[in-house]
Amino acid sequence: MPKVLISRRLPDSILAAAEAMFDVELRDKTTPMTPAEMRSALALYDGIMPSLGDQFSAEIFAEFGRPRCKILANFGVGINHIDVDAARAHGVKVTNTPGAVTDATADTAMTLILMSARRAAEGERLVRSGAWEGWHPTQMLGLHVTGKTVGIVGMGRIGQAIARRCHFGFGMEVRYFNRSPKTIDFPARQMDSLTDLAAAVDILVIATPGGAETRHLIGAKVLEAMQPHAHLVNIARGDVVDEAALITTLQARSIGGAGLDVYEFEPQVPPALRQLDNVTLLPHLGTSTLEVREAMGQLVLDNLAAHFAGEPLPNPV
Repeated sequence: MPKVLISRRLPDSILAAAEAMFDVELRDKTTPMTPAEMRSALALYDGIMPSLGDQFSAEIFAEFGRPRCKILANFGVGINHIDVDAARAHGVKVTNTPGAVTDATADTAMTLILMSARRAAEGERLVRSGAWEGWHPTQMLGLHVTGKTVGIVGMGRIGQAIARRCHFGFGMEVRYFNRSPKTIDFPARQMDSLTDLAAAVDILVIATPGGAETRHLIGAKVLEAMQPHAHLVNIARGDVVDEAALITTLQARSIGGAGLDVYEFEPQVPPALRQLDNVTLLPHLGTSTLEVREAMGQLVLDNLAAHFAGEPLPNPV
């Protein structure tokens, strides 16, 4: 039986299925793997299931010619924590779990759009504090979402799923910025630049992949271009947004607010950000439903099984 390391606990049904297929060792921790753990795992296992935060960098692979491990079956669609080129150079295949995460992540984006625009987190804190004095006509006025214009940065699977929800569910006009042209089967306008997009929309949603190419894609210039009432939502990767620039913008009340599910130095969230009342902060809940995590886990198992059977990988990166 192939020897496989699962880097973090998965739903019980997936663990049971894995144990029936492979010689499984479960790393029963919730924290990312250390460099020493990653190097040992490459030497000791035939396959590894890494996940967010397990930084399989070029330096991790540098000590090996061809490690025993020949596949990193990532749990998640984002693979910016894995140096795919370095893995390939050392004979290690990389897979991910696209498709399974699309709708759940889009739902989280809609949650943040509504929470930020309608000041839901701020209102919930007010009620819990005991300081709420009751309804009145100008209490906590927010942004009406229906009929507004949404801007999507990154019109891939998740970006399109968010845009569909906005257009068909809330009658919103959709504009987007993408590195390449897209054929969209509902009304959507592609913009020439990020700053043009930021200036034209009421809600700006970040749905682009992470990695070196998109680090700080949303910086001071883009934030300055946003309208004073507009809201920023990030469900992509934390470092796509220049967190310091966003904090400065929110402190100055230069935009209407922000909704974040990811952070630049996750899980560290700066006190300056946590102290602001015009930002909604979620603990990376993007795909956090049992059904979705089971579907993601099954894709990991499918990729591992195909690899060990010598068959084409379902989800190669």
